[in-house]
Amino acid sequence: MSTEHVYLALMLDAPLMSFGHSSRFQRRTTALHPTRSGILGMICAALGAAKGSSVESEWLARLDGARLTVLAIPRRPDGAREPLPIRRLDDYHTVEGTRNAENKIKKDAVLSHRQYLLDARFGAIMEGPRAVLEPVADALRNPHWGIWFGRKCCIPAAPVFRKLAATFDEAMATLDLASRDLAEFAVVTEAPSFDEGTDTLMDAPVSFATREFKPRRICQTPPVVPPGERRVTA
Repeated sequence: MSTEHVYLALMLDAPLMSFGHSSRFQRRTTALHPTRSGILGMICAALGAAKGSSVESEWLARLDGARLTVLAIPRRPDGAREPLPIRRLDDYHTVEGTRNAENKIKKDAVLSHRQYLLDARFGAIMEGPRAVLEPVADALRNPHWGIWFGRKCCIPAAPVFRKLAATFDEAMATLDLASRDLAEFAVVTEAPSFDEGTDTLMDAPVSFATREFKPRRICQTPPVVPPGERRVTA
């Protein structure tokens, strides 16, 4: 098997996105950036790896060592002086006709609060062996199942796959970010060590069928501050 490393460049662009990593019960929150589980779930759908199948297990294991870098690409409407901030939308959601543990229709509607990201656009670059990422690139060009960003209503507004590049700089250029420094963007990537990380997320999937995840230490630079919140300094 070839040990050559390549860089899979993806563009995540849609009116709505949602990337949960700490949702509890009927409160479905979203992170301010794509999670590893969100991107690998999209890849598994493109590959046709069913939840809980041996194919899913194999691909999650093969992709476990692939290094992921995500950067927020600001949207700037024509004529605007400042880029649009990424915002969270809270959707009060009701569902009727759901079933209980005894497989009986519930009398009352299920209520939930679901969050989405608005005005967001992200570039994602995954580094790994060509033998692993080349089949992923082929699947994203012609996905087995539909792909979306976190939820089925979050459909891509532009092609997701951009290029399988030989270098990180080439992948950046494919995202129309040639000659741009990563310091210009809000970036999330895997931390080389625990001490170098800024946060820990339970978003490295082991099985989507059983919703089993393991922790991932990330480095987030600069820290993302939600709109409407101020960073308080001593």
